[in-house]
Amino acid sequence: MLNTNRRDLLAGAVVLFGSSLVAPLARAATAAGSPAGFAASHAVFTEEQRTLVAALSERIIPTTDTPGAIAAGVPAFIEMMLADWYGPTDRNEFMAGIGIVDGYARVRYAKPFAQLPPDSQDAILSLAMENAVPGLARSFFDHCRQMVILGYYSSEIGCKQERVYLPVPGRYDGAYPYAEVRRIFSS
Repeated sequence: MLNTNRRDLLAGAVVLFGSSLVAPLARAATAAGSPAGFAASHAVFTEEQRTLVAALSERIIPTTDTPGAIAAGVPAFIEMMLADWYGPTDRNEFMAGIGIVDGYARVRYAKPFAQLPPDSQDAILSLAMENAVPGLARSFFDHCRQMVILGYYSSEIGCKQERVYLPVPGRYDGAYPYAEVRRIFSS
C-alpha cells in the first residue's frame, strides 16, 4: 500500500465528488482516526455478499488495459468502510441495497447477480442508476459507485497504475534562473 494517510485520501474524496458525496462517505472524510489499509476490524459480509460486492465493483470499474476493482481490493475497502466508518443506519441501508439488487437478479434471471453474465449485470446496474429497480433506494447506485471509485483510487493500483503517480511533480533544476520566475514557489 502507499504510505499515504487514508484520512487524507478520504478528505480528497470531498474534492473528487464535491457536494454530491453521499453522507456516510462525507462523515468518514471528516472523522478522526484512520484505519490501516483495507482491513476491516470485523467481518460485515457473508461469503455470498462478498462475492456480490466484488461483482458489483468489477462492473463499475472493470478490468481493461488496467486492473479492475477486484484487483485493486475494492471489495475489502467497502467492507472496511462499512465495518469501521459507517454507523448502523448507513451500514444497514447499504446492506439492504445490495440485497435488493441481488434479489432483483434472482427474480428476473433466476440467478444471483454474481453468477450473471456481464451484459445482464450491466442491465441491472443501468436500471439501478435510473432508479428503476423496485424497492431500491434512490441513492443506492450513486452511493455504491462512489465507494467503488474512492476505494479504487485509494489503492496502489488506482494511484500508480491507472493514474501516473508523481510523488514530487516536475523536475528539480537548482540552476533555474530566478529572473525568469520572479516569484518563489511553495507547496
